[in-house]
Amino acid sequence: MDAHAVSVTPAGELRFAARFNAAAAFVDRHLRDGRGERLAIVSEEQQVTYRQLAERVARCGHGLRRLGLEPGDRLLMIVADRPVFFDLFWGAIKAGVVPVPVNTLLRAEDFRYMIDDSTARAVVFSAAYAGEVESALAAAKPPAHVLRAEEIGERFAQERPVLEPLSTRAEDDCFWLYSSGSTGRPKAAVHAHRDLAVTAQRYGVETLGMGSGDVFFSAAKLFFAYGLGNAMSFPLWVGGRAVLAPERPTPELTFRIIERFRPTLYFGVPTLYAAQLEALETAQPDLSSLRLCVSAGEALPADLLRRWRERTGLDILDGIGSTEALHIFISNRPGDVRPGTSGRPVPGYEARIVDARGRDLPPGEPGRLLIRGGSIASRYWNHPEKTAATMRPDGWLDTGDVYVRDADGYYTCCGRGDDMIKVGGIWCSPLEIEARLIEHPAVVEAAVVGLPDAHGLIKPEAFVVLADSTRAGDDLAAELLAWCKAALAPYKYPRRFHWCDDLPKTATGKIQRFKLRQSA
Repeated sequence: MDAHAVSVTPAGELRFAARFNAAAAFVDRHLRDGRGERLAIVSEEQQVTYRQLAERVARCGHGLRRLGLEPGDRLLMIVADRPVFFDLFWGAIKAGVVPVPVNTLLRAEDFRYMIDDSTARAVVFSAAYAGEVESALAAAKPPAHVLRAEEIGERFAQERPVLEPLSTRAEDDCFWLYSSGSTGRPKAAVHAHRDLAVTAQRYGVETLGMGSGDVFFSAAKLFFAYGLGNAMSFPLWVGGRAVLAPERPTPELTFRIIERFRPTLYFGVPTLYAAQLEALETAQPDLSSLRLCVSAGEALPADLLRRWRERTGLDILDGIGSTEALHIFISNRPGDVRPGTSGRPVPGYEARIVDARGRDLPPGEPGRLLIRGGSIASRYWNHPEKTAATMRPDGWLDTGDVYVRDADGYYTCCGRGDDMIKVGGIWCSPLEIEARLIEHPAVVEAAVVGLPDAHGLIKPEAFVVLADSTRAGDDLAAELLAWCKAALAPYKYPRRFHWCDDLPKTATGKIQRFKLRQSA
């Protein structure tokens, strides 16, 4: 097998060449395959062909080496969704440096923690984040190099446009991603070179059916696992085209991008789909280029999918993924969508639902979701105890999510293990209550958490974002209470309603219910 190649055996297994560097497989390969003049990246600011991308990546790799960065050194990236993100990420990998993209929406203390935790030798940041990053750098142990993303092209312009990739194996460390921190301090998941190829092939090709003619637009950003696949590794795996937008993804922005660049695959999160549905009450964007919409980050309510279908004629393929698994491992499929569920395991992945003692549970009984597949991170950096508890020696990953599997093999999310509520001795999923609330026309978003009542007993309480905030009050609370009681088991109704302007979320769109519990 040629160096840096991947093959799929007749049995469906992925085989990697003995020498495999992800940058060569995702970037350099397209020059050999005659795609040099094809567009790889487009945005409202610029466009980049595959040949230009390969040259920019090589120059970045040389430039990082010239700075003195050695194989294994970390490059912390606080970089907006622009082509320079690709240059730095793949240039680092090609040179053996470990890129660590982080959430650009964080604050100075978060950045300081990540700079120190990763022991980054270099930090690159976009100008838009200068205030928080510079405050973080002032408080952190100083990295050897601090670079502005906007200056990378000029700074490395004289470097050679060809670079031999560092000789690595598919199993070697390649890049890190910090978890979203939905339950506390984020942890860095260490991923191998093969992980990018596994997710692109298993989910992108074998589940979505993506090909070289596809145009990819992800409202979810490059700095976390979902967006990294959607907007970078997926298009580069098949020789497609990535559409980038550095701005915050509002309905207006996403509609403008879709109309201008005509993507065929669109990746969002439930919160954004809900906002887009509101905007579609008055807007009439041309969405005819889209063949598939995808959702992850938080479970997609069945009613939201129903309304999206009615308004656009398009399905949304809901699925579940994680930073530790790199992308989606359970998903609905084109032509096989079961509303309210996460679908079935993606090819190449196995799933189990187990009880507190690790015993497999039968269909219909909720339990802890374990998954196994070829893209699982090897460990958490600096967290051996958490690694041992989450990434088991037999290859199973404890997702921390509570799921139930039906008799047909479809998996439905019940919430995070820490979010489940025991009411009157019976386990209750906050997602079920939230899904019912969202069906009410007055409700835009809802989050349900368990809080102690006057007797110290845990009961569900709802935090609600309204379409019209002037309706907040006792009358609407009574109406929503009756609405829930009409469709849910008697013990599942919210005991109190809290009116909110918005809900705390991670960058992936996950509701941070622990913050709601703390605030209450």
